[in-house]
Amino acid sequence: MSDLVGDARTWSPDAQEAVRLLAVSALVEGRDRVEVAALFRVSVRAVDNWWARWQAGGRDASLSRSRGRRAGEHQVLSEAEQVAVRQAVLDHNPSDLGLSGQLWTRGLIGELILMLYWVRFTEPGVGKYLRRWGLTFQRPDKRAVERDPEAVRVWREETWPAIRGRAKAENGEVLLADQVGIRSDQVTGCTWGAKGRTPVVRRTGNRFSANAMSAISTKGRMHFMVFTESFDAEVMCRFLTRLVGHFDRKVHLVVGRHSAHRSKAVRAWLADHKDQVELHFPPSYSPELNLDELVNAALKRSLPHTHRVRNQSELASETRRFFHRRQRQPHIVRGFFGGQHVRYVIDESTP
Repeated sequence: MSDLVGDARTWSPDAQEAVRLLAVSALVEGRDRVEVAALFRVSVRAVDNWWARWQAGGRDASLSRSRGRRAGEHQVLSEAEQVAVRQAVLDHNPSDLGLSGQLWTRGLIGELILMLYWVRFTEPGVGKYLRRWGLTFQRPDKRAVERDPEAVRVWREETWPAIRGRAKAENGEVLLADQVGIRSDQVTGCTWGAKGRTPVVRRTGNRFSANAMSAISTKGRMHFMVFTESFDAEVMCRFLTRLVGHFDRKVHLVVGRHSAHRSKAVRAWLADHKDQVELHFPPSYSPELNLDELVNAALKRSLPHTHRVRNQSELASETRRFFHRRQRQPHIVRGFFGGQHVRYVIDESTP
């Protein structure tokens, strides 16, 4: 019978599974184990193993299983050690833990593991753990070291809900505003090119700029003003005058702590229009709290794709065109409120 015996290990997983199920079916019908082995050209021992698995676990026990080690088997780091390293990477910069640099690399994470557990890993080995932990290589957000986390918490959980509540009680309007500057030599975004050859963007060698001030509401409403002079108190007063002209109720305007916003001239203007507009200032060094920063980023991404400007007038015109488009697309403006750091603006569950 030896010429009838085959090596089932050389078959494909699907073929092995099919033969196992057919062989077990034959045994269930009462056929002899030696006869079944001969029929399917396998050893009697293989048939006995299949029958034992069937009796222990039924049909599921006869299905194919992936070969190799199970995920997590024979790992060098224990589960507790992996959790500790992962949390250290998420909660700290390398310099916080006595290593060099501010950004984590696979090499630095390997150094951290060596320092903690005296185990040395290659960079590909560290990469396998990182993927298993659900970590990816990302460009980090920037935060000023002067930023006060407690002031940010108070703004999100106390100050902002109070502003929103006052505006609602007064039947007022809440807007978030910011200014942005666009330069002719600014290149943002990406394009396709041959590997190893950096693409070239043709633009004018002259340097000029345009500026804009914009304000948006949670309803998708947008107001803006484009100007070519430097942003100062006079420009801010002009923008406020134009803004309040669009409303028949009080406007609560959230702006950054730019010196022009808090200047003597602006304070005097506000004193004369206290029933029309009131300014509110988020904590210092926290631009991510102001949703209009996302509008400014969208503007800078958009301009290189729309037109190659040759002078200041064209740059100002393209900037106006961007804001006019957004005014006709309130759904896009409302979409900005879904950003991670500004979702609190529309979160009614905020205390």
